[in-house]
Amino acid sequence: MSQHNSLKKAGGGLVVKRNVLKRFERVEILKKRGQWKAGDRVQGLRKTKPDV
Repeated sequence: MSQHNSLKKAGGGLVVKRNVLKRFERVEILKKRGQWKAGDRVQGLRKTKPDV
């Protein structure tokens, strides 16, 4: 049995911009900006906005 057209993903799926980052993603962004260096604590990271 085939899937109804209304249930299929349009264009292979939607790409949604996430506004919450994982810890490792936040560390990567802070490293790029020069605001985090090796040996800094991983808990209590400063807020970051996702790079687009």
